[in-house]
Formats: sequence, C-alpha cells, structure tokens
Amino acid sequence: MITLGLIPPPPIGGLELGPFDLRFYGLLIAVGALLALRLMTNRFERFGGDPAIAEKAGLLALGGGLLGARIGYVIPRFLGDGGFIERPLDILAIWQGGLAFFGGLVGGALAVLIYVRAKDLDLPALLDAFAPALPLAHAIGRWGNYFNQELYGRPTDVPWALQVEERFRRPGFEDEATFHPTFLYESLWNLALVGVIILLDRAKILTRRGSLIFVYLIGYGIGRGWTEALRIDVAERYLGLSRNNWIAIAVALIGVVGLILWERRGPAIQTIDEDADAPSDDDRR
Repeated sequence: MITLGLIPPPPIGGLELGPFDLRFYGLLIAVGALLALRLMTNRFERFGGDPAIAEKAGLLALGGGLLGARIGYVIPRFLGDGGFIERPLDILAIWQGGLAFFGGLVGGALAVLIYVRAKDLDLPALLDAFAPALPLAHAIGRWGNYFNQELYGRPTDVPWALQVEERFRRPGFEDEATFHPTFLYESLWNLALVGVIILLDRAKILTRRGSLIFVYLIGYGIGRGWTEALRIDVAERYLGLSRNNWIAIAVALIGVVGLILWERRGPAIQTIDEDADAPSDDDRR
C-alpha cells in the first residue's frame, strides 16, 4: 500500500529485452552523460571553440571518469585483508551498481588534462564548458540509485520519505520502512547547481574564464557533504564523519581556495565567447 506523499519503491529495476537485461541504473547514467556531453560541446562552441574538440574531450572524460569511478568503488570493497581481490569478476559488474563519483571526478579530470596538454588547448574555456555539464550528468545519474534501492539516508517520517523494500534495508534497520531519499536530495541540489553556474556565467560576475569549475567544486562539495551526513551505509567513520564526508569537505575547500587565487590573477578578462570578435593573446593563457 502506497501512502500519499511517500516515494514508493520502484516497481522494476530494469527491462529484459530478449537476451539483454537493460538495467535502469546504467541507462540513467548513459542518458545523463549524453545530455552533459551535448551541453558541454554547445558551450565550448559558444565560447568560440571547436565543438569537435570538445566532443573528443568529453568522450575521454566519460571514459576516464567511468574507469576512475569503478576503481574508486572496488578498491575499498574487494580488497581483502590479505591485499588481494576476492571476487575479481565483480569488478566488471557495473550493472549491479557501484560507481564512486569522486573516483570518477579524478579519472575524468586526468583524461582531460592529458588531452589538453597533448593538443595545447584552451583549458580555462574547456573547464568552463564542463562546469554545468558535470552536475547535470550527476543529477540524472543519481536516479539510478533509486532503481537499485541503495544509498538512501537515515530512517525518517517526513512526507517525502522513501519506502524501501525489506530485502534492500541495511542491517540493523530491517524494522524501518521509510528513509531519507538522499538520491533525490543530491539530484535536486545538482540541478540547482547547474542553474547557479549558468546564471553566474551569463551575469559575468566572475572575471576570469575557468573560474566556473571552482564554483562547481564548492557547490558539489557542500551538497555531497550534506547528503553523506544522512547516509547509513557507512561502516567506517573518522571523527564522526565518513571518508566521503572528508573528501567532500576537501573538494569544497579546494574550490574556495582555487576560486580566490584564480580570480586574483589579474583584471577582468573575457576569453573567447559570443561577445568577443577575436580572442587576445592573454585570453588564450
């Protein structure tokens, strides 16, 4: 029975299409990635860049991000006390869930930086193109956790609580039926972050191209830290906070320090964008 106002558990987690088992978790990640790639290439083209270059950078970011996210997930889970992987084939089972976003962020960033260095590209413009695309992809992909009935928060009786089937409840919470829908909180937070980044860009409040990526780090770090504090699937805590809590705090601090230092580098500079007839030499640095 579904109570008015509560979020019911998903009726299915995927579809069987002949020999193929289409999992909504993977489908939503793919949809988010494709929409983010489209947004990023459109923005880079608006800045005066080549959309084909942006598309290659985006695809490399997706590949590096997926690899990094999976590595970040399996390392703490599948390394036994002896330092070996107990179930090596589980590394490939991404359809069962298991992508660590912070690992994906590092993997994607490294892939893009290597590509930019090899091609001598305009890194600040590319980063500003990426800035709203990252939270857009995450906002959509987080709904995959809903269909897997995972990564929910503490028990709660708020009107928008998430109903979780008994077989998916965490040990110690078998008698609880409703929990904080942290997937929804993070999805909405990331959608709001997309809007904030785009508004800041259009209002030209920040003086240097490349600053928006630091806004993303600040916003995402704060939002992720908040939702992590609600999670109950964390076994290890350090000074009361989970590992991801501390990483989120570090990401937000890196964003704050990076934004301050980057904005102090010089006077107002607008790199290649729709309002400029041609980029200057300073713009390309």
